[in-house]
Amino acid sequence: MFEPNMLLAAMNNADSNNHNYNHEDNNNEGFLRDDEFDSANTKSGSENQEGGSGNDQDPLHPNKKKRYHRHTQLQIQEMEAFFKECPHPDDKQRKQLSRELGLEPLQVKFWFQNKRTQMKNHHERHENSHLRAENDKLRNDNLRYREALANASCPNCGGPTAIGEMSFDEHQLRLENARLREEIDRISAIAAKYVGKPVSNYPLMSPPPLPPRPLELGMGNLGGEAYGNNPTDLLKSITTPTEADKPVIIDLAVAAMEELMRMAQVDDSLWKSLVFDDEEYARTFPRGIGPRPAGFRSEASRETAVVIMNHVNIVEILMDVNQWSTIFAGMVSRAMTLAVLSTGVAGNFNGALQVMTAEFQVPSPLVPTRETYFARYCKQQGDGSWAVVDISLDSLQPNPPARCWRRASGCLIQEMPNGYSKVTWVEHVEVDDRGVHSLYKHMVSTGHAFGAKRWVAILDRQCERLASVMATNISSGEVGVITNQEGRRSMLKLAERMVISFCAGVSASTAHTWTTLSGTGAEDVRVMTRKSVDDPGRPPGIVLSAATSFWIPVPPKRVFDFLRDENSRNEWDILSNGGVVQEMAHIANGRDTGNCVSLLRVNSANSSQSNMLILQESCTDPTASFVIYAPVDIVAMNIVLNGGDPDYVALLPSGFAILPDGNANGGGDGGSLLTVAFQILVDSVPTAKLSLGSVATVNNLIACTVERIKASMSCETA
Repeated sequence: MFEPNMLLAAMNNADSNNHNYNHEDNNNEGFLRDDEFDSANTKSGSENQEGGSGNDQDPLHPNKKKRYHRHTQLQIQEMEAFFKECPHPDDKQRKQLSRELGLEPLQVKFWFQNKRTQMKNHHERHENSHLRAENDKLRNDNLRYREALANASCPNCGGPTAIGEMSFDEHQLRLENARLREEIDRISAIAAKYVGKPVSNYPLMSPPPLPPRPLELGMGNLGGEAYGNNPTDLLKSITTPTEADKPVIIDLAVAAMEELMRMAQVDDSLWKSLVFDDEEYARTFPRGIGPRPAGFRSEASRETAVVIMNHVNIVEILMDVNQWSTIFAGMVSRAMTLAVLSTGVAGNFNGALQVMTAEFQVPSPLVPTRETYFARYCKQQGDGSWAVVDISLDSLQPNPPARCWRRASGCLIQEMPNGYSKVTWVEHVEVDDRGVHSLYKHMVSTGHAFGAKRWVAILDRQCERLASVMATNISSGEVGVITNQEGRRSMLKLAERMVISFCAGVSASTAHTWTTLSGTGAEDVRVMTRKSVDDPGRPPGIVLSAATSFWIPVPPKRVFDFLRDENSRNEWDILSNGGVVQEMAHIANGRDTGNCVSLLRVNSANSSQSNMLILQESCTDPTASFVIYAPVDIVAMNIVLNGGDPDYVALLPSGFAILPDGNANGGGDGGSLLTVAFQILVDSVPTAKLSLGSVATVNNLIACTVERIKASMSCETA
């Protein structure tokens, strides 16, 4: 049986090394004298000793009192403002601040030490008070239950109950009491990490485990079998952790958090000229998940950005598997929480620890997905600063199936003014990518496909998109702009579902079974089928998906602009039959003009397709671009534009994923890796058999589309 004291021991042990990555704190902050500590709390850091730290007693004059210097109000205000931006200034920053304020660097250093101590004490007192209030509430409830049990009366005669008549209720009460005691012990161990001593009788109710995200796409074979029954699905072979595994997981998570904080430092020796040093890493962190498996290679990257989202909201997204997999749908094809070992302290995610599985993807069937089994640990690093770290648990499985081991990876999130956050993302994996197609080898090996820059770019883009959903100051001057707030939200929600479905259906997920048709090497068309039954978001029947990827010597920006422009759509869209495409409605959802959701109408000469509507979302960031669309029903879209529920609009998304080829060095823009994917309803009867004629039709459709795109782009480059 797993003992909560193991969590206490592991986390207390980590406290002794918790600031190894910050040499200034490690060497000085823990050795403040009592009078310095009191000064920090009673004087808000406004006084500092001159001449050294509290331990530096003059051996020649042991009784000589230290001189204190009271800072001016202006100096305090300036340092307070700087502290909000950067509570851990380095030597260069302290020297500059001392010159600006007319202080010694040592005075500035001591002021920041005292201020951090004061903030830490304030935070601990607040959490202590909250936990005591929860404990008092539980104690009062317990007393009330005991009184009710003691004064219970017989429902038949009204007299006092005899021994044995309350056996069922008493049994239930004992079970509940035992459960609450276990919960108190567990939270006490976690709370000890933050208040510095063991804490007793601090209860915290555990919420139910997070529900797993349903698999968006699991494909049968070309014979039309049911969705998601691939026997080679690796994630299905992973089991939940045992009681014996839990202390090991806790130890790995605490060590991974220390490792992440070190790797997130800007001037750290692990990054030489922004390139990760494997040898220095091995010397610095000799333990962890073990040596690199045979045939694997190391891949490490780091990226920083300022995003338009509150730091607390970012933490909530990362710790909720459903929100996380939705926001990062371009990277996460599937994700699930297997176990919650800790829900955090005082109602937030500080100290939360989860065991998860996830599958990371590139939007192309030519790049194998990366399945990983890992622990996710969240910890508050200070006021307005949080860190979330992942660490692989594949070594705990009897037969590790994964091609990817996730070393300490995650992000440091720091609060910024006006609702912004600074995010520093670190990705560090050991991976076997020998199955990657030669077309994508360079892109994957240089970190463009799965690296930190890709994660940060997606987060930045999604923060913009969410901000546009909440926007209320919409200008009505431009023709076609949707100003109805409820209509905007419904249309954006529908477009989000369309994008998620497209991304999950175009990758080489182990939940899919692609069949390669005869072709010419890299441009082989891959197809798969599924049955759509009782799904209000998809039309019923047999759906055939087809995809192909190819390289084109045109920069991604030009390919993106060409494919998203309704005026050039008839150059590649065979189904529009050369009709005029007109934009009927438009929602901008980002800084780049290409980031938008549009409702298009195709005015075709063919009467059967007259006034056909197309929902399209185009989105772009420095690492990837997408143009995704789906035919939609006119009546259903009218309901959505008036704020109706978009979940019942049937969609079969098709579109394009445009990735840089990773060769944009030497001042050039490089070429593009373009994936084209179609979903076609070949029969409205789910029990029907798929005909070879349908496969041939879809194969010809995708081949003609590729040729038209190449011809149009070659004319532009000529």
